[in-house]
Amino acid sequence: MQSIDSNILSRIYGGGRGSVFTPGRFLDLGSRDAVDKVLSRLVRKGTIRRLARGLYDYPVQHPIMGNLTPSPDAIAKALAGKQGIRLQPSGAYAANRLGLSTQVPARIVYLTDGPSRTVRVRNQEIRLQRTTPRNMGPADRISGLVIQALRHLGQKHVDDAVIRTLRNKLSDQDKKRLIKDIAFAPIWVGKHIREIAKGKA
Repeated sequence: MQSIDSNILSRIYGGGRGSVFTPGRFLDLGSRDAVDKVLSRLVRKGTIRRLARGLYDYPVQHPIMGNLTPSPDAIAKALAGKQGIRLQPSGAYAANRLGLSTQVPARIVYLTDGPSRTVRVRNQEIRLQRTTPRNMGPADRISGLVIQALRHLGQKHVDDAVIRTLRNKLSDQDKKRLIKDIAFAPIWVGKHIREIAKGKA
């Protein structure tokens, strides 16, 4: 019979380097106290890294830069925990993901239908912010990202350059999805969605 140590380690290895997790991922293998002790031992051995209280990763190792910081998406998914909880990048991070901003914000916000939670990893804050079902309607789809990015920019700052960038970036299939999800957008965002979707740049 395998020990809890080997079972947890096997699951960590199965997730691959770059995976992020909380103790909750292993509670089917043992008590919270037992899981915490195993994770602490693995941190001391250098197998995994403690990113913040109750948050760990199996880091990607770079030959020059050493252990790399995990992606915001990986951190957010670990914070969300339970399967079925959805996440929607919002604000400046949504704009960055679409190429509308070159700067990765120091505070990254994900809208969620799960509980709110905030964690700081190195110089970056990752926040899960509970929101309305309407805002989560197009989550996990390109339309959710576009709606949140445009809302972040604001009505006065969505100009021809922004429309052109999105037209170039999105596929015809993406544009069809935008039109299908237009009901989830504020009226002024919907107007711009039609402009983005109506043709090629």
